[in-house]
Amino acid sequence: MRTCDFCGRQVEESQTLTWTTSVENGRQRSYCDECSRTHLRAIEGKLDNEWW
Repeated sequence: MRTCDFCGRQVEESQTLTWTTSVENGRQRSYCDECSRTHLRAIEGKLDNEWW
């Protein structure tokens, strides 16, 4: 099972293909597809300048 670190939604690993993952302060975090779409600007704002 994988849990969305934003909303707490839980699904089987096989259903996480469209999920977003990130590493924040050395910890891997996962966000479901709904939260990824809803909070896209906030996720982009956390990217290092070298990504742009």
